[in-house]
Parts: sequence; C-alpha cells; structure tokens
Amino acid sequence: MTRPADPLTERTPRVVSAAKLSRAAERRKQRRFLAEGANAVAEALAAGVVRELFYTDTAATRTHELVGSAIGAGVPAAQITDRAAKSLADTVTPPGLVAVCDLVDVPLAQGLGDVPRLVAVPVAVGEPGNAGTIIRIADAMGADAVVLAGESVDPHNGKCVRSTAGSLFHLPVVRERDIDGVLAALRERQVRVVATAADGEVDLDDADDLLAGPTAWLFGNEAHGLDPALAAAADVRVRIPIHGRAESLNLATAAAICLHASARMQRRGT
Repeated sequence: MTRPADPLTERTPRVVSAAKLSRAAERRKQRRFLAEGANAVAEALAAGVVRELFYTDTAATRTHELVGSAIGAGVPAAQITDRAAKSLADTVTPPGLVAVCDLVDVPLAQGLGDVPRLVAVPVAVGEPGNAGTIIRIADAMGADAVVLAGESVDPHNGKCVRSTAGSLFHLPVVRERDIDGVLAALRERQVRVVATAADGEVDLDDADDLLAGPTAWLFGNEAHGLDPALAAAADVRVRIPIHGRAESLNLATAAAICLHASARMQRRGT
C-alpha cells in the first residue's frame, strides 16, 4: 500500500514560490497570482486559469468536491500544513484553500472588444477593496469590461481579489496607465464618456436618454475624485442627486448607482 505523501510545509520550494506572489513585483515576474477560498478558487477553475492548488486537510474535508474536480481536471494539487496555509494567506483566518492562477488582466483593445455597451473606468483607484467592489458591481450590472486607468491598484492584489467575490474571473479587466489612450479607444468605438462630478451639468435623474446608448463611466479616486481636467474631457458630466442630508457618497456606492442607471436604460432599449 502506498504511503500518503506528507503535507507540504512553509519551507517547501513550491510553497515558498507561491507565497512570494503576495508581492506585486513577484506577480509581474511570474505572471501569476493567488486566489484564496472556495468561491474564488471555484470561479478561477471555471475560467481555466488555475495552475496549482494547495489545500489543508480541513479545507479538503470541507470542499472535497471542489478539490476533487480540480484534481480531475489535471490541476497539480497538494496538501499543505496549517503553517504553510498561513504563509500563503492574505487574511487573518486562512481558508486553507489557495490557487495559483495566471494573471487575468487583458490589453485595452481586447478588453473593450468591438462594440462595448457599458464600461466602468475607475481612475487612479488606490484602495484594493474599492477596486474589487467596482469589478463586482460592474459584473452584476452586466458591464462589458472594467478599465483600471491611470496609477490604479493591481487587481490581482489579495484584498482586491477577495472583494470581487469571483467577479474578477467573469469579465475583462484592463490595466491601462495612459488615460488619454483609454478615452481615445472608447471614442473610436462610439462610446459616450460620462464623468461623475458633484457640479455636473446633468442630473442623473434626468440622464435616461443619454445613458441608453453605449456608455463608459469615469470614477475618480477615493480621496480627491476625478481630476477636473479629466472630468472636463468627458463628453458629459453627471451629478448624482442627494435628496437627504448626506454630504457625499463613497466611491463604490456612486459606481453602483451610476452603473445601475445605465444598465436599466440599456435593458429597456433592447
């Protein structure tokens, strides 16, 4: 009878190499990143981007069908110790299930395709949780792509991946530092560029007609919003009406309201 292999430890070269993916520079070097937890791993497997799977004994018991499907699909998989799981984790309580995945971001032209209907363009977003939440919202609203423009956070950051709740693997995600290039690519595809601005000339409640066609929403960063010059370069600036006493809306909430407004009008027109 063959003796089961001992679990890999935090010192095993395969685990050490994977643990390095917590650093952005190493992700760029290896062209891979980590996805933690059953939800992210399941979506990554469905997308065909998993190259290696690590699991603890506890996680294998809890998610035996998922681990079994990965092994059945030919994904190299290995049991690891709890200490090894902690070395791979980006969370306080490691889930014990971690996949090494190919990077999923795509070039701008590929992400936009030929005729995108709805695109979310967060600009210079530095908080990974916000970036991930916007990707999740865009997925929920049926957007064609998310373009992280300017000096934005890496969507493969552990917190960002978790915040997408699997949506990172559902729609094209682009990283493009050249904001002017993003605007030019959208206009080449006849997409109206709409900026969110507190002093926008159009109220969102009155924007139904302009949102019925192909639309790309520009969202500013958490601290300063959109650069005024960039907002002025948009085709139209839209303000979100606040009917109560709140001073403002956070980035993710504003994105959800705007993308829902566009999705509602676009569905009505089909």
